[in-house]
Formats: sequence, C-alpha cells, structure tokens
Amino acid sequence: MFGKRGNEGFGKSGGNAAPPSVAASQPVAVMEKPTAAPVLAEGSGNMRPQPAPVQPARRRPARTEDYYDTKSQVFSALIDTIDLSQLAKLDNESAREEIRDIVNDIITIKNFAMSISEQEELLEDICNDVLGYGPLEPLLARDDIADIMVNGAGQTFIEVGGKTIESEVRFRDNAQLLSICQRIVSQVGRRVDESSPICDARLPDGSRVNVIAPPLAIDGTALTIRKFKKDKLKLDQLVKFGAITPEGAVLLQIIGRVRCNVVISGGTGSGKTTLLNCLTGFIDADERVITCEDTAELQLQQPHVVRLETRPPNIEGEGEITMRDLIKNCLRMRPERIIVGEVRGPEVFDLLQAMNTGHDGSMGTIHANTPRECLSRMESMIAMGGYTLPAKTVREIIAGSIDVIIQAARLRDGSRRITHISEVIGMEGDVIITQDLMRYEIDGEDANGRIIGRHKSTGIGRPHFWDRARYFNEDKRLAATLDAMEKD
Repeated sequence: MFGKRGNEGFGKSGGNAAPPSVAASQPVAVMEKPTAAPVLAEGSGNMRPQPAPVQPARRRPARTEDYYDTKSQVFSALIDTIDLSQLAKLDNESAREEIRDIVNDIITIKNFAMSISEQEELLEDICNDVLGYGPLEPLLARDDIADIMVNGAGQTFIEVGGKTIESEVRFRDNAQLLSICQRIVSQVGRRVDESSPICDARLPDGSRVNVIAPPLAIDGTALTIRKFKKDKLKLDQLVKFGAITPEGAVLLQIIGRVRCNVVISGGTGSGKTTLLNCLTGFIDADERVITCEDTAELQLQQPHVVRLETRPPNIEGEGEITMRDLIKNCLRMRPERIIVGEVRGPEVFDLLQAMNTGHDGSMGTIHANTPRECLSRMESMIAMGGYTLPAKTVREIIAGSIDVIIQAARLRDGSRRITHISEVIGMEGDVIITQDLMRYEIDGEDANGRIIGRHKSTGIGRPHFWDRARYFNEDKRLAATLDAMEKD
C-alpha cells in the first residue's frame, strides 16, 4: 500500500469503498489557480474595507492534456489505495496530509516527471477534489469575492469590488461540474438532476447557492454562489464605507430599537440582507425572534432565535414547505419579532397580518427599485395569492402594517448606498401616503467613474413614529439626530 501512514488504518480493506465526497468514476477536477485578489474599493462589493495593493500573481501556464492524463492516473491510484471510510473520520487538515503523503508515493513509484511546483499544484488539486469542491475551493477561500457565477464548465465569473470579472477557474467538463453541484445540494438534503434541474441550497458556511442544470441550462450547468461574509458588518462600518451618514445610522438604530415594522427594498445585490443583519443587531437580547428564509443566511446574534427554512418537494412532488407555511406556523410559536429573509409572493399577506397583530418590530426584504414601487409590488403579490379584497382594503392593510421602508441600491459604479429612509404615514383616499426622512442625491461622477453624491435630510421635524420613540425613551435622541441631519 502507498502512503507513509499505511499501517494506521487507511489502506483499502475492500475494493468497494466509496469516497465521502467524490466517486472514483467522476471526472477529475481541473483547477486554475486564481490570480491575486483585485483591490476592493471603498463602498463597493459587500462594503468591505480597501486592502493594501497586491502585486498580480504570475499566471500559470495553460494546462495540457499531459497534465490531465497524469492527474487522472494519480487520482485513480489514490482511490484504489486509500480507505476513504477511514479518511472521512479525520479532520480536514489531517486528511489533507494523509492524501499528500499517498500522492507523493504514487508519483515516486510511477516515476512521473514533474517539477516541485507542478507536483504541489497537482497535490492541491487532488486534495480539493476529494475533500472539498474542486476548482471552487480557491474562490470560496477568498473573502473579497461577493459572488461566484459558473456558466458551464468553461466559464467562471466572480464579483470583486462591485465589478464582475472573469476568473481563470475552469472545470474539465460539465459532468464534473454537475457532480460538484450535486455534492453541494446533497448536504442540505436536496437534489439536482435532469428530473429536478433547479435547486436552491447553501454551503456549510452559509453561502447561498443556486443551481440550474440541463436541459434547462443549455450550455451546461449554471452555478451561482452568493458568498457568506465571515465578519458580520455593522452600521458603523456602513458609515465608514459611505453607504449611510453617521446621523442616518443613528436614525436606523432608533428605528430598530423602537420596534418599527421595517421593509428593506432593493434590487439584486444591493445589500438588502447585509442591511437586515445590521438592523437585527438592535433587537434586545431577551426577545424571542423567529426567522423564515428560503435558504438560511441571516446571522442574528441574539440568544433566543429560532431559524426556519423552506423545503422543496421530494421526487414524488410531495412534502413541500413554502414560505407561507413557515410564517403561518411561526405565529403559533409565540414570536416577539418575525424576520423574513425575502418576500417573493403571497406570503407578504401573512407577514403583513403578523405585523398588524402585535408582532411589532418585524422585518423583511423585497425586490423593488423605489419605496413607492415596493408598496405597489406588495399589492401585486397579495393579488397573486388569489385574494379578492378591494384594492383600497389591501392598501389599508399595507399602510397599517408597515412603518418604515429602507431603500438600498447598487449604483452603476458597483458601490452600495442606502438611498431612502421613508415612512408610511397612512391613507388619503385610495392612496398610501409616504414621506422621506433622508434621500441620497447623485451629483455626478469623478474622473475614475465613481459616483459622487450625498445623503440629504428632507427636513421632517417630527416623524410619524415619534410617539413610539417616546414610549421607548428614544425621543430626545431622535430629535437630536433629526436636527443634526438638517444642519448637514
């Protein structure tokens, strides 16, 4: 048996041991090592601080068929040699050392002509194949990447600093890409194949995953990963990156503290979930909070949190648990606040009902480009649910349930900004009345194409939630904050 630890129980005792994460029959992964991380500009991406400039990494020469052939032989010998059931019992670092020892012995015995650097690259590739997600591993390890977008085996894009650039990462073929996607979704009890080609899932670190496979994806499986940030952003960091002013951040603190019902509106990638996480930081530690999400990604720090997640139907088309099911059920769980990761359909009616029946301080996000469009979308979603209520009644429910709409936007230069903090006042006739407390106004752009703008107070002396702020002893701080905003 190959390997320095051959007497420690990792030799194959039988010929049918299956690897814990990749089958021997699966195509071998091909990984291009990423270049150095591009500099992330302030206020861009997921609002990360700007790192020190780095020198571009030396580009690795294009992989040859000889490399693929060598790797295939080494990989096959490894699978035939190692006892993967024993390997699965080790921690990741020990397992990598075990694989490296055996691969080094295989290379020596088979007398492959390889330089030290080529051998190191091969070792890293094979470790990623067996223990991780193959070519995706180096991208997942980088915290400056916001999104990973794989468009079939031959094309991978990443978002860094608010800009989308093409990565050098490639897969050997579509079968190998689909195998990795199946490995990802199986970890959360889901499946993706020809009969069930669309799937939402998450990685163990919380990163959000969407897979759409052939025949729906014509050019090969499309994999999209919204990266989970290890360090949870706080409002003071959003201030530092220019997403909001210091006074605006205090206003958001007060809104979260006094249990306003909040809807965060914004387009795809505008930072809605980041902002929702920031606002939940002002929930008192003694409150019972229940979250409802399609894929769990919220990072609440309170001790009394119950996390709920939807479930797709099984292969027979049964067992689906929708967002509506979760929201209805959580009303029976004595919640003090209900947090909905994203409202997409008729479940908005159930959320509004919860907000209007004693669950003050509930929050959710919705896809919309302006606060006014957010209200219109809610009305449309309720109609999609088959409710036959008069339009005025629906608007009255919306106006009576929501206190504040916070609008987030991803600007054309890739930066994220909170563009509106708007109150829902009530009804005048058949129209929902809103008023802006703060707006972001664009003045132009600089020589580098970066947006120049400023947050501006609208001069509202006393917001509609003033009495609520006074009840929570936040009225003086609110008045001081509004005065400071107006002076700016």
